[in-house]
Amino acid sequence: MKDHDVHDPARPPTALLGALRHAVGGGHVLTGDAETHRFRTGYRFGTGPALAVVRPGSLIELWRVAQAVVEAGAILIPQASNTGLTGGSTPDGDGYDRPVVIVSMRRIAGVHLVRGGAQVVCLPGATLDVLEKTLAPLGREPHSVIGSSCIGASVLGGVCNTSGGALVRRGPAFTELALYARVDADGRLELVNHLGVELGDTPEEILMRLERGDFAEVQEGGRASDHDYARHVRAIDADTPARFNADPGRLFEASGSAGHVVVFAVRLDTFPKEAGTEVFYIGSNDPADLTRLRREMLAGDLPLPIAGEYLHRDAFVLTERYGRDTFLAIRYLGTARLPALFRWKDRVDGWFRRLGLRDVADKALQAATRLGPSHLPKRLTDYRDRFEHHLMLRVASADTTATEALLAHVLGEGRGAFFRCDKAEGDAAFMHRFAAAGAAVRYRAVHAREVADIVALDIALRRNDTDWFETLPPELDAAIAHTFYYGHFFCHVFHQDYVIRKGHDPLAIEHRMWALLDARGAEYPAEHNVGHLYPAKPALAAHYRALDPTNSFNPGIGQTSKRAHWG
Repeated sequence: MKDHDVHDPARPPTALLGALRHAVGGGHVLTGDAETHRFRTGYRFGTGPALAVVRPGSLIELWRVAQAVVEAGAILIPQASNTGLTGGSTPDGDGYDRPVVIVSMRRIAGVHLVRGGAQVVCLPGATLDVLEKTLAPLGREPHSVIGSSCIGASVLGGVCNTSGGALVRRGPAFTELALYARVDADGRLELVNHLGVELGDTPEEILMRLERGDFAEVQEGGRASDHDYARHVRAIDADTPARFNADPGRLFEASGSAGHVVVFAVRLDTFPKEAGTEVFYIGSNDPADLTRLRREMLAGDLPLPIAGEYLHRDAFVLTERYGRDTFLAIRYLGTARLPALFRWKDRVDGWFRRLGLRDVADKALQAATRLGPSHLPKRLTDYRDRFEHHLMLRVASADTTATEALLAHVLGEGRGAFFRCDKAEGDAAFMHRFAAAGAAVRYRAVHAREVADIVALDIALRRNDTDWFETLPPELDAAIAHTFYYGHFFCHVFHQDYVIRKGHDPLAIEHRMWALLDARGAEYPAEHNVGHLYPAKPALAAHYRALDPTNSFNPGIGQTSKRAHWG
């Protein structure tokens, strides 16, 4: 179903602003630098100018905003929660040949249960945290349950970026079932309903019924998750990674679209929640211990673990110091309140930026939480002192005895040890691991005088790679103040954050890192998508061009052209 042709691209921005205010109301069209800053600036990386930030409150309003932007020949950047780590939902500097409009989806939240809760239909503003709480009474859970959910990440953002997650059995977020708007080769906006739900004929009817949940049972056909991942990750002798963003087998319409379409809804599988789980905490001074454990667990008869998270001792220590407030906020306030805290923090920083002061909130929070004893259980801090490599392993209760026997067998012959956590220790271990990404950002803010920037890589190693722990050349190592190594160990996906010393060029260092990764046969990025940090590989760039032939939505992603028609 097609709609309006593109009008004159030279149409004055004032006319576009008027159309946007008419679509959503003047109070939801933001134009000042201060009030748009948190939408124009990525969680960790990326910033740029925008004509306006628009906050539609319904799917119909979102459709009308898209119409107005396309008619004006402007650029639309869809933004779900703006929690990505590579700047993928914000502008990136200058170089755009048309006005930029950021469309924030946060106000369009909604989750519809279908097939008795075995699947869900999620609207653009639905967060992982809300979805998890919606499914909990049914004994089910979403693709991802901790990690990105802690910072208010959206369900649609994960799908559009083929994001990964900590759960070993589920692989990247993926669906073939979505309802989205695209601009065709003739510059016309069209609504595509591949949701497998009959909703009517006109965009208005379709979107109104979708938002209300006014539809009959969904149709069969089409995958709503990566059904094959559990088998895929067990192939430990394969010479390719288990998952990475540019994998052509996981690029399908909205999945991997990275904002090159405007997604109104996705349909996804949900998963039975384990009735009971146990956590083992493992430490070793020899990476070979963890290599052997991974290979034996994946190749053996044991069911796949639920999660297996790696943390290097340096990252442990720095996160203990610079991630304490994040840890405590998750423990005492819960993940649902964290997005509001991040918005409050941005407002405080905005006030001080006008006075020429930067990162005031980060510095104040760090000062307030740096004193006092460790917030972590004693057995965790004992392992911090004893071991360089740390692994948190969550398994189903039914697999506890067999897992413990395997751990004793593997670590009894190596230089490691393990213990079975009580609930407080297990919860603390995983919360500490997921505070690591924010700790690197906090370190940069507090030590801005000594730090040039962060180089943040997320990489997927080959499934048969036994030499997984990185050793840097001396000249590169000398330019790095600190490294944060952490990741999803059984999927062989690692996050490697490097705090670069002043006087060194972070971009040049990052490019040298890429060459080292290429030599190792790694794929990158693994799960945070290219954003504006990485060049899109051919399959991914082709996916973008096929979805968006006029380059109207989120141009420049993957260091591609920012110009109309990919000029």
